Amino acid sequence: MRGALFALIVCQVGLHACLQGARLAVPLSVLRMGHDAWSVGVVMMMFAIIPALFAISAGRLADRRGYHFPVRIAAALSLSGTVIGALMPSFAGLCTAAALCGGGAGFGMIAIQRTASRFARNDADRLRVFSWIALAPALAALLGPLLAGTLIDHFGFRIAFVGLAMLPVISLLVTCAVPHEVPVAIDASVRKKYSVRELLRMPGFARLLFINWLVSASWDVHGFALPVLGVERGLSASTLGAVLAAYAVASMAVRLVIPFIAEHLPRRHLLPGALALTCLVFALYPLLESAWAMAGCAAVLGIALGAIQPAILTTLHNVTPRQHHGEALALRSMSVHLSMMGMPLIFGLIGASVGAAALFWVMAVSLGIGSLEARRLAAAHD
Repeated sequence: MRGALFALIVCQVGLHACLQGARLAVPLSVLRMGHDAWSVGVVMMMFAIIPALFAISAGRLADRRGYHFPVRIAAALSLSGTVIGALMPSFAGLCTAAALCGGGAGFGMIAIQRTASRFARNDADRLRVFSWIALAPALAALLGPLLAGTLIDHFGFRIAFVGLAMLPVISLLVTCAVPHEVPVAIDASVRKKYSVRELLRMPGFARLLFINWLVSASWDVHGFALPVLGVERGLSASTLGAVLAAYAVASMAVRLVIPFIAEHLPRRHLLPGALALTCLVFALYPLLESAWAMAGCAAVLGIALGAIQPAILTTLHNVTPRQHHGEALALRSMSVHLSMMGMPLIFGLIGASVGAAALFWVMAVSLGIGSLEARRLAAAHD
């Protein structure tokens, strides 16, 4: 089980590091070609478009075929994206590369998370497993841009895309360490019973999707509004980088700690408590002037949000039928990617009209509502 779980982590690191590296290389390449900021926005949107449109199909495929076939498709998408980025350095080619790399990471994430849940024997085990799995995107966010940036500086964009192409190849190679799952034939009447519409009607599932969307929006608000707030406070770029680093380090640290204390965590209160803590941090952020205080808030936010993702995934697997976990994960992925496509524009409009502080406070109120919803969800499935 440990070897298979390690293989799942490596697989997701490969696919997501390819995505994160492409998220650096593609817009830089677009700017080098002389395109404007609007073109960068278009190409960045392309990273989310395939996961948003085809997540449900990917989830159903994972439910039918298990882990290996969907992950091979995911790796093929990512590999194709990097090859197109290397061979077709035009705006259309880079848009295609972005869409394929985004699709590969999104499809792979659904299959990986679904398979990881099969290694868990109980709730504590599931929380432990998903904490390990949640480390993969954080590691990928460090590895991918570092690899892409280094290769771009020393060898150019073409070699950078070739280097990124090696990452999905690694993901393919480690699939052999994951045991094959016997395909389960799902009766047509059962599939009809648990269509997407029926899943959304299940007790707690729509509420959980709302909470998941809030968490995704809070990540986006923090990444968007913190630099704006920092500039208003007169903080330098390096200081803002240190504040964001405090968040990243704390988020990774809590995901490393949870697997060792999962048995002792109050799982019924973990999600509501983390959301309430996040609400408090967002309410305090605009009141702070000191960089040290903001770094402290960022670290607390990293702890809260770092604990939320494993808790959400654990709860999702508890409130949905086992044979439709892939489809449920796909709905979660689709909501996140749709948010990624539209929310930055909304944040920009709000921030431009009323300031960054208002964004933090609006998000704080929303997270407070989310904490109450999480308490109701926990009470309903106690």
